[in-house]
Amino acid sequence: MKKGVFSLALAMVFGVATATEPVAEEKKEVKTETSSITWKAYKVTGSHYGNVNLKSGTLVFEGDKLTGGEFEADMTTLVATDVEGESKGKLEGHLKSDDFFGTEKHTAAKLVFTKVEATGKNSYEVTGDLTIKDITKPVTFDVSVYGSKATATVKVDRTAYDIKYGSGSFFDNLGDKAIYDEFDLVVDLEF
Repeated sequence: MKKGVFSLALAMVFGVATATEPVAEEKKEVKTETSSITWKAYKVTGSHYGNVNLKSGTLVFEGDKLTGGEFEADMTTLVATDVEGESKGKLEGHLKSDDFFGTEKHTAAKLVFTKVEATGKNSYEVTGDLTIKDITKPVTFDVSVYGSKATATVKVDRTAYDIKYGSGSFFDNLGDKAIYDEFDLVVDLEF
Protein backbone atom coordinates (compact mmCIF):
# COMPACT_ATOMS: atom_id res chain seq x y z
CA MET A 1 0.00 0.00 0.00
CA LYS A 2 2.80 2.42 0.97
CA LYS A 3 4.58 1.60 -2.28
CA GLY A 4 1.41 2.33 -4.31
CA VAL A 5 0.87 5.70 -2.57
CA PHE A 6 4.53 6.59 -3.04
CA SER A 7 4.35 5.68 -6.77
CA LEU A 8 1.18 7.75 -7.17
CA ALA A 9 2.79 10.74 -5.41
CA LEU A 10 5.88 10.42 -7.60
CA ALA A 11 3.75 10.24 -10.75
CA MET A 12 1.85 13.36 -9.68
CA VAL A 13 5.06 15.31 -8.96
CA PHE A 14 6.71 14.34 -12.25
CA GLY A 15 3.46 14.75 -14.14
CA VAL A 16 3.08 18.31 -12.83
CA ALA A 17 6.73 19.10 -13.53
CA THR A 18 6.39 17.86 -17.08
CA ALA A 19 3.14 19.75 -17.66
CA THR A 20 4.62 23.07 -16.53
CA GLU A 21 7.81 22.91 -18.59
CA PRO A 22 7.81 25.67 -21.21
CA VAL A 23 7.40 24.64 -24.83
CA ALA A 24 10.58 25.23 -26.80
CA GLU A 25 10.55 28.06 -29.32
CA GLU A 26 11.01 26.88 -32.89
CA LYS A 27 12.05 29.12 -35.77
CA LYS A 28 10.85 28.00 -39.18
CA GLU A 29 12.56 29.42 -42.26
CA VAL A 30 10.20 30.60 -44.97
CA LYS A 31 10.82 29.11 -48.42
CA THR A 32 11.41 32.30 -50.43
CA GLU A 33 11.22 30.55 -53.81
CA THR A 34 7.65 29.28 -53.21
CA SER A 35 6.34 32.22 -51.13
CA SER A 36 4.94 35.41 -52.63
CA ILE A 37 4.15 39.04 -51.91
CA THR A 38 1.58 40.63 -54.19
CA TRP A 39 0.89 44.37 -54.03
CA LYS A 40 -2.14 46.30 -55.23
CA ALA A 41 -2.34 50.09 -55.33
CA TYR A 42 -5.39 52.18 -56.13
CA LYS A 43 -6.00 55.43 -57.99
CA VAL A 44 -9.15 57.33 -58.94
CA THR A 45 -9.21 55.76 -62.41
CA GLY A 46 -8.39 52.16 -61.40
CA SER A 47 -5.54 50.19 -59.88
CA HIS A 48 -2.18 48.58 -60.53
CA TYR A 49 -0.79 45.36 -59.11
CA GLY A 50 2.34 43.28 -59.15
CA ASN A 51 4.89 41.43 -57.05
CA VAL A 52 7.98 41.91 -54.96
CA ASN A 53 10.28 39.04 -53.93
CA LEU A 54 10.76 37.88 -50.39
CA LYS A 55 14.48 38.01 -49.54
CA SER A 56 14.24 36.14 -46.22
CA GLY A 57 11.68 35.19 -43.62
CA THR A 58 11.21 33.33 -40.37
CA LEU A 59 8.10 32.38 -38.43
CA VAL A 60 8.44 31.57 -34.74
CA PHE A 61 6.24 28.96 -33.06
CA GLU A 62 5.82 27.61 -29.54
CA GLY A 63 4.31 24.20 -30.15
CA ASP A 64 1.71 24.83 -32.85
CA LYS A 65 1.08 28.47 -31.85
CA LEU A 66 2.52 31.35 -33.86
CA THR A 67 4.47 33.70 -31.56
CA GLY A 68 6.71 35.78 -33.84
CA GLY A 69 8.15 36.45 -37.24
CA GLU A 70 10.59 38.54 -39.23
CA PHE A 71 10.71 39.19 -42.98
CA GLU A 72 12.70 41.14 -45.53
CA ALA A 73 11.52 42.00 -49.06
CA ASP A 74 13.90 42.82 -51.91
CA MET A 75 12.46 46.13 -53.16
CA THR A 76 14.68 46.08 -56.26
CA THR A 77 12.53 43.19 -57.57
CA LEU A 78 9.34 45.29 -57.55
CA VAL A 79 7.38 44.60 -60.76
CA ALA A 80 3.96 45.48 -62.16
CA THR A 81 2.08 42.54 -63.65
CA ASP A 82 -1.07 44.33 -64.85
CA VAL A 83 0.58 46.24 -67.72
CA GLU A 84 2.96 45.33 -70.54
CA GLY A 85 5.50 46.92 -72.85
CA GLU A 86 6.43 50.57 -72.53
CA SER A 87 3.74 51.21 -69.90
CA LYS A 88 5.18 48.45 -67.73
CA GLY A 89 8.69 49.91 -67.91
CA LYS A 90 7.46 53.42 -67.12
CA LEU A 91 5.35 52.29 -64.15
CA GLU A 92 8.10 50.12 -62.66
CA GLY A 93 10.68 52.88 -63.15
CA HIS A 94 8.43 55.39 -61.44
CA LEU A 95 7.66 53.04 -58.52
CA LYS A 96 11.40 52.44 -58.01
CA SER A 97 12.17 56.19 -58.19
CA ASP A 98 12.40 58.55 -55.23
CA ASP A 99 8.77 59.60 -55.87
CA PHE A 100 7.80 56.21 -54.44
CA PHE A 101 10.12 53.56 -52.97
CA GLY A 102 13.58 54.88 -53.93
CA THR A 103 14.91 51.35 -54.43
CA GLU A 104 18.39 52.46 -55.45
CA LYS A 105 18.99 53.70 -51.91
CA HIS A 106 16.34 51.65 -50.04
CA THR A 107 16.86 48.14 -51.38
CA ALA A 108 14.86 46.32 -48.70
CA ALA A 109 11.67 46.63 -46.67
CA LYS A 110 11.39 44.80 -43.36
CA LEU A 111 8.61 43.55 -41.06
CA VAL A 112 9.22 42.38 -37.48
CA PHE A 113 6.34 40.98 -35.42
CA THR A 114 6.08 42.71 -32.03
CA LYS A 115 2.81 41.18 -30.75
CA VAL A 116 0.88 38.05 -31.73
CA GLU A 117 -2.55 37.22 -30.28
CA ALA A 118 -4.52 34.09 -31.16
CA THR A 119 -8.02 34.94 -32.37
CA GLY A 120 -9.04 31.39 -33.31
CA LYS A 121 -7.61 27.93 -33.86
CA ASN A 122 -5.44 28.94 -36.84
CA SER A 123 -5.95 32.71 -36.77
CA TYR A 124 -3.88 35.48 -35.23
CA GLU A 125 -3.92 39.25 -34.94
CA VAL A 126 -0.37 40.45 -35.45
CA THR A 127 1.17 43.84 -34.78
CA GLY A 128 4.56 44.46 -36.30
CA ASP A 129 7.08 47.15 -37.11
CA LEU A 130 7.14 47.74 -40.87
CA THR A 131 10.18 49.56 -42.26
CA ILE A 132 10.01 51.17 -45.71
CA LYS A 133 12.55 53.80 -46.86
CA ASP A 134 14.24 53.59 -43.42
CA ILE A 135 11.01 54.73 -41.72
CA THR A 136 9.48 52.31 -39.20
CA LYS A 137 5.78 52.39 -38.28
CA PRO A 138 3.49 49.84 -36.61
CA VAL A 139 0.95 47.87 -38.67
CA THR A 140 -1.74 45.45 -37.49
CA PHE A 141 -3.13 42.63 -39.63
CA ASP A 142 -4.56 39.11 -39.51
CA VAL A 143 -2.55 35.96 -40.20
CA SER A 144 -3.91 32.47 -40.88
CA VAL A 145 -1.69 29.40 -40.48
CA TYR A 146 -2.58 25.99 -41.95
CA GLY A 147 0.01 23.24 -41.85
CA SER A 148 3.17 24.61 -43.47
CA LYS A 149 1.47 27.66 -45.03
CA ALA A 150 0.54 31.10 -43.76
CA THR A 151 -1.38 33.94 -45.38
CA ALA A 152 -1.91 37.59 -44.52
CA THR A 153 -3.28 40.76 -46.07
CA VAL A 154 -1.66 43.97 -44.87
CA LYS A 155 -3.06 47.44 -45.58
CA VAL A 156 -0.27 50.04 -45.68
CA ASP A 157 -0.61 53.84 -45.63
CA ARG A 158 2.24 54.87 -47.94
CA THR A 159 2.23 58.49 -46.67
CA ALA A 160 3.46 57.25 -43.27
CA TYR A 161 6.67 56.28 -45.11
CA ASP A 162 7.10 59.66 -46.84
CA ILE A 163 5.62 58.41 -50.13
CA LYS A 164 3.39 61.35 -50.97
CA TYR A 165 3.45 61.46 -54.78
CA GLY A 166 -0.08 62.00 -56.14
CA SER A 167 -1.66 61.90 -52.67
CA GLY A 168 -4.86 63.88 -52.28
CA SER A 169 -3.93 64.23 -48.60
CA PHE A 170 -1.00 66.48 -49.54
CA PHE A 171 -1.79 67.96 -52.96
CA ASP A 172 -4.88 69.83 -54.21
CA ASN A 173 -6.51 69.70 -57.64
CA LEU A 174 -5.18 66.27 -58.65
CA GLY A 175 -8.50 65.27 -60.17
CA ASP A 176 -8.31 61.85 -61.81
CA LYS A 177 -4.51 61.78 -61.28
CA ALA A 178 -4.95 61.19 -57.52
CA ILE A 179 -3.44 58.01 -56.07
CA TYR A 180 -4.97 56.65 -52.88
CA ASP A 181 -2.77 56.63 -49.80
CA GLU A 182 -3.35 52.98 -48.86
CA PHE A 183 -2.13 49.95 -50.77
CA ASP A 184 -2.53 46.24 -50.03
CA LEU A 185 0.03 43.50 -49.63
CA VAL A 186 -1.17 39.91 -49.95
CA VAL A 187 1.41 37.55 -48.51
CA ASP A 188 1.43 33.77 -49.08
CA LEU A 189 4.16 31.92 -47.19
CA GLU A 190 5.44 28.35 -47.26
CA PHE A 191 7.77 27.11 -44.53
